[in-house]
Amino acid sequence: MRFLFVILLFISTFKSFAGATSWFAFELEGGHIKVPIKVAGIDGYAILDTGSQVNSINKSFIAKNELSLLKSKKIKVQGVFGVQNTQTYKDVPIEFFGMKTKMSGLTEAVLGYHTNSILLGASFFNKFIVQLDYPNEKMRLITRDSIDLTKFKNIDIKSQKGTGMPIVKVGLGDDRYMWLFLDTGNSGGMVVERKVASRNGWLKEAEVESNISMGANTFAITESFRIPQLSFGPYNLENVLVTIPAEGQKTYLESQYQYTGSRIRGRKVEGLIGYDVLKHFLITIDYKEGLAHIGLPEEK
Repeated sequence: MRFLFVILLFISTFKSFAGATSWFAFELEGGHIKVPIKVAGIDGYAILDTGSQVNSINKSFIAKNELSLLKSKKIKVQGVFGVQNTQTYKDVPIEFFGMKTKMSGLTEAVLGYHTNSILLGASFFNKFIVQLDYPNEKMRLITRDSIDLTKFKNIDIKSQKGTGMPIVKVGLGDDRYMWLFLDTGNSGGMVVERKVASRNGWLKEAEVESNISMGANTFAITESFRIPQLSFGPYNLENVLVTIPAEGQKTYLESQYQYTGSRIRGRKVEGLIGYDVLKHFLITIDYKEGLAHIGLPEEK
């Protein structure tokens, strides 16, 4: 009863916030959250990705619209499957959520079809408390002074030392657990190193399928299967999708959580958790403070 009371209090509290935007719809495409945006005066979509420390602009969007953007320095971007020196752009005009601004430090990236204009990462999520209602495909932004999320936090989540990225503790049964990055840009379920799957005995029991997966920089051969159960905050999930690199495939699942150019390391993170788990929930996340609430939304 106490848990139910906390959930009801949480929902009723959010309905009355003066510091919250109205709910607005987003699109789910391949597990990615997409919202309308205008970049350099051209309509398109932004992908919202808690798993990216940078904001990116789509190579296909630039080419399709023959844009001449102001170039800045090249930087090294490290993803799950590779590292690449990447061109950045500055002073790019952006219009979204009723705001007009210019963005710099946009890295060039492959983001699919040209209508996917940009990807918004950590710098966007740092500005607000963000509510993502996956089942009802809607979201809103809440100012940080409108609510103290520490009173409603119901999942073991932290900002990783050195990167500030949100990591969550998930249970595997029998007092086993691991820390995974909360990644709205991951269209699968869990992504972990192959050695993690072997250590937990998953490869002995699962029916494995081969796939080709896309990381931040490049494609890679992967294998996927499902595990019987996973605990996520106060919820227990069954038949959860897991993806691992194929035998011999090089990955950066652990090292990517070290901030570029720094030796600072936080808690050991063993992978990502994404859409196949998040799709069930209304998620309220304070990215900057490392706080979150996981709940079940109202039915459509």
